[in-house]
Amino acid sequence: MIFPLEDLVKFTDNIYEATVAAGHRAYQMAKVNDPIIAENDGKVVSVAAQQLFRKQIQYRRIEDK
Repeated sequence: MIFPLEDLVKFTDNIYEATVAAGHRAYQMAKVNDPIIAENDGKVVSVAAQQLFRKQIQYRRIEDK
């Protein structure tokens, strides 16, 4: 799997927030050794970004007080 550029082009939300969310998701998946990582040749960030862009996972911004 390569980085989902087609999905990135169509993405209309805040790209910085999406990048941070994908990074956090990739960390979670690597930490628990998610089997989907092995299926995709260890490309954790690409898998996380794909999940985010295709709305398979959701993220939310925590506001500062």
